[in-house]
Amino acid sequence: MKKITFLFYIISIQSFAQMYVGSNTPVYVKNQILFVQQNINLAANSNLYLRNLSQLVQGTAGTSTNSGTGTISVYQEGSSDNFDYNYWCSPVGVGSVTAGNSNFGITLLNRPLTSTNSTPAAILPLANYDGTANPLAIASRWIYKLTNANYYSQWVQVGGTTTLAPGEGFTMKGTSGSDATDPEGTGANNPGSGGGAQRYDFRGKPNDGTITVTVGTNASTLTGNPYPSALHLNAFLLDPLNSACTRIAYFWEQDKTINSHLIAAYRGGYATYSPGTLGSSGIYVPATFNSYKGDGSLNNVGTSSGLMRQRKYAPIGQGFIIKGASNGSVAFRNSHRIFYKEGAGLSQFEKPARPQTTAKNTDAENEEEEEITEIPHIRINTIINNQFTRQLALAFLPEATDGIDPGLDAVNIDSSLPNDVSFLLDDRNFIIQGVNFDSEKRIPLAAKAAESTTLKFYIPEVINFDPSQNVYLYDELDGSYHDIKNSNYEVTIAPGVYKDRFKITFTNKTLGINEETKNTFIIRQDNSNHVLKASNPNLIQFKSFALYDILGRKILSKDNVGTEESYDFSTSGLSSGLYIASFITIDDEKITQKVIISNTGK
Repeated sequence: MKKITFLFYIISIQSFAQMYVGSNTPVYVKNQILFVQQNINLAANSNLYLRNLSQLVQGTAGTSTNSGTGTISVYQEGSSDNFDYNYWCSPVGVGSVTAGNSNFGITLLNRPLTSTNSTPAAILPLANYDGTANPLAIASRWIYKLTNANYYSQWVQVGGTTTLAPGEGFTMKGTSGSDATDPEGTGANNPGSGGGAQRYDFRGKPNDGTITVTVGTNASTLTGNPYPSALHLNAFLLDPLNSACTRIAYFWEQDKTINSHLIAAYRGGYATYSPGTLGSSGIYVPATFNSYKGDGSLNNVGTSSGLMRQRKYAPIGQGFIIKGASNGSVAFRNSHRIFYKEGAGLSQFEKPARPQTTAKNTDAENEEEEEITEIPHIRINTIINNQFTRQLALAFLPEATDGIDPGLDAVNIDSSLPNDVSFLLDDRNFIIQGVNFDSEKRIPLAAKAAESTTLKFYIPEVINFDPSQNVYLYDELDGSYHDIKNSNYEVTIAPGVYKDRFKITFTNKTLGINEETKNTFIIRQDNSNHVLKASNPNLIQFKSFALYDILGRKILSKDNVGTEESYDFSTSGLSSGLYIASFITIDDEKITQKVIISNTGK
């Protein structure tokens, strides 16, 4: 197993059993980790500032006992484009003398002025579409949540209310304009001119302890990192107590070149993250961008985002979708928290990239190396109608089964795309599939087409997997093998669903019927008499015959073919062209042959 080494710093740690912050004794934490074993009490008008990527980690094993009406202040940056969504989850809630976590609303967001001073963001009414950077104004129209619901129809508008429970994610669009204010010497709040990020100051009572989120079978929930520290996303997803979810996270990506609020112009989709194993860097498959018609239905135009982000450690504020595997709940716990700096190898927030100007760890006491094991896998791209790319990932782990493995196999939540390709497991479509490698295996790909569709298969990348291993795309229609590791295979399919036509294989040798037997079974077209003939001297027993056109449409078929020395099938009336004759034996093995039918001048 290949291992990649990421360098990260263990900086000065400020550690307390409990912490009380008085109204006249603000605490300023710069470029450090603040660890509090138990609770934090924030007195009225008190302030705890986390700056230069500082984070707060707490050791409480159960329910939070944080209290007080004072505030913790922590920064995070989202998209600066007021047409683009970010998915968020707040690290703070409303301050209160009552112990425990509390609700959040966008009224808790602020515009930083200096490293300690901020001014509350203006909350625009629902009629307003566009937020602004300076003064910071947020369009409440775009604040939605999704809780244990059917993904496509049950988004709930939150607006400017303070009703988001701890662990509930929310959508928010960015801002227009720019804000040159540089509160901590790490860059402007919003550089404008395509700089890519808008800084927000989250101020409130810090979330802590066990945070529970309800999930339901096959339902989607927008959640995210609920803490003012990084979240070990693998640890959360693979926690044995969180079996009520599929253990996969989905991240919204959007085409940031489309500047429109009209749903018909949207181009976006969900990237898929599978943790695989606790210590690995997981597998991330970027979104296939979808576009939408005015009625909200999907177009089949788009392109792969091409974004490859590291997701093992979710940064502060990052939101994502999870799906329920059963009715129940999942829980975020302090044991899932970790200090890991955003942008440092394995932690990236979903927003446009811009040069990192954050302060370096100048007061680092020591440094360590984290060995990250990359899961062996291959990426399979399918270009669909030369318009967009669907990417799949096939992973190889000894513990993987041929069934659905939670935390490894990732179902496709963009499955309503009219023309698409996916893995097929349990009659469902998957983006990531894990198997125990066996050179004799055939991995089914499902294809669907709402219209005549051209598919071009190829492998763009092989990660930590035997570079000498061949990989083929097997087309069962004509029994052909295609080396998609070193070239591509392009094929046009007719409208329909194809669940057993295409397979990923690692050998191009036909199994079952030996070549000598196949060579004595002769299929030919007699165009003079408009008859397709087959000679069967070895008396192979067949259960069916079918004739397909080049697009894969079934033109002729017959069941219970039986065992005969020869077969005749009339081709009178068929259009001239290339066809594929297919005989299937009682052992489900296939003999195919291309034939040219010419009925001109008959």
